Amino acid sequence: MLTKRIIPCLDVKGGRVVKGINFVNLRDAGDPATLALTYMNEGADELTFLDITASNERRATMLEWVRVVADAISIPFTVGGGISSPGDAVGLVALGADKISLNTAAVRRPELITECASALGSQAVVVAVDVKRDGDRRRVFIEGGRAPTERDGFEWCLEAASLGAGELLITSMDHDGTKAGYDVEFLAQVSGAVGIPAIASGGAGTSRHVLEAFERGADAALLASVFHFGEIRIRDMKNYLRENGVPVRL
Repeated sequence: MLTKRIIPCLDVKGGRVVKGINFVNLRDAGDPATLALTYMNEGADELTFLDITASNERRATMLEWVRVVADAISIPFTVGGGISSPGDAVGLVALGADKISLNTAAVRRPELITECASALGSQAVVVAVDVKRDGDRRRVFIEGGRAPTERDGFEWCLEAASLGAGELLITSMDHDGTKAGYDVEFLAQVSGAVGIPAIASGGAGTSRHVLEAFERGADAALLASVFHFGEIRIRDMKNYLRENGVPVRL
């Protein structure tokens, strides 16, 4: 049985890690490389860095911290934010990133997923899907959660998988930062329908929430504020999961 992964998520703005609630009210949480090294030593399986305000004029800042992180750690890490071409993706992997994460640009031009998969291999392409409840469905948002689209979240997950995504990073904007648990209903719907790993994101406040996500089909769990501010230790969470029958790497 494949082990389940615990992935600290570091949202980066201007070269610093930040954390908010429902994608707003951001607080400084530290230096990317320093936090990355801490999480690696505590037992993180992977790391995800999302440059939440990436744009062309800030590309140099992004490349700088990616290079520093790659030099500091020896576990896989994913970088997302502002990637709009296969060239952007290849450049980040060349600096040391193991995977890249696509969001806004992929929604606007879905063939970008296939192009990046062709350049790097599907295993290196994560498609991040930010969703918010809209009646009985989940609506896809882009631009760091600031812009709604007409896309249905479930249908977009299916399409992204068919286009060559290696993993889906599913973030519930309704749950993000609330520490009230993941949107396990949507996670179960997606993980049961796509043939690629689904990563739970948005809302974890306890180890029990992570257990629930795994029980509903998630292959990995992304967490941010509970780790950034020392509320839960990765080793304690993994011990809890192991005690409850979840295969994890200790």
